Amino acid sequence: MAIFLDDTSKLIVQGMTGSEGMKHTTLMLAAGSTIVGGVNPKKAGSKVDFPTATLPVFGSVAEAMAETGANVSVVFVPPAGTKGAVIEAVDAGMPLVVVITEGVPVHDTAAFFQYAQDAGTTRIIGPNCPGIISPGKSNAGIIPASISGPGRIGLVSKSGTLTYQMMYELRDIGFSTAIGIGGDPIIGTTHIDALAAFQDDPETEAIVMIGEIGGDAEERAAAYIAEHVTKPVVGYVAGFTAPEGKTMGHAGAIVSGSSGTAAAKQEALEAVGVRVGKTPSETARLMRELLAR
Repeated sequence: MAIFLDDTSKLIVQGMTGSEGMKHTTLMLAAGSTIVGGVNPKKAGSKVDFPTATLPVFGSVAEAMAETGANVSVVFVPPAGTKGAVIEAVDAGMPLVVVITEGVPVHDTAAFFQYAQDAGTTRIIGPNCPGIISPGKSNAGIIPASISGPGRIGLVSKSGTLTYQMMYELRDIGFSTAIGIGGDPIIGTTHIDALAAFQDDPETEAIVMIGEIGGDAEERAAAYIAEHVTKPVVGYVAGFTAPEGKTMGHAGAIVSGSSGTAAAKQEALEAVGVRVGKTPSETARLMRELLAR
């Protein structure tokens, strides 16, 4: 099993004909993803050759879905066009939209996320995220597929690079699904959304949750774990050495006073039984200890 993405997923790539879209479509195909086409209104009707497939380009998401049965869209559209691309996918009834684009204006994200919420048919992952991978089944985004194989661990992370590191640290055990939710102030899928899905997935035995300083997402996740998650969870919070009041890396990672600090998040998680590592390697060790019991 896996969450949100599995071997039945049929992907299209909005922005497939751009440089990033071309590069990562090639990598997703190599990872075994079923990609059925791309979307670019200016190149509709053309075909693009990749090393392992020749894919059609459609004029719209609705057309691509009607022709191919696609149920996932991966968005590699520049920031200025991202809002329009996501709204188009929502209007077409696309079930899952993975927004890789970095630098999307927060008010644009707020608008398309609310639009999707009102429609009630589309889950958004991102923006500014590495995407989602269910190893051995499908890869939607930019997570390197060679890092780890299928296994028993579910991973949800705000950070792309820490997603990769944790997958590598635990590569011998493997993952049901790893999802990078992104670190912007507004994101489509939260830690809590992923925790709920992993809790319901029969083949996910344990969960790694990676957070970072800023906001209160990890504290809210801790409260959710206390009420709803029975599977073991280990955590890591990036930013223990970050200075107060400084934005660090992601747009959502700003600390004000004691609110949003790594220490406060660690305390909230440990209070509900989540073991928190001080480093990614220590976090991986804690997961090994849990699974060895």
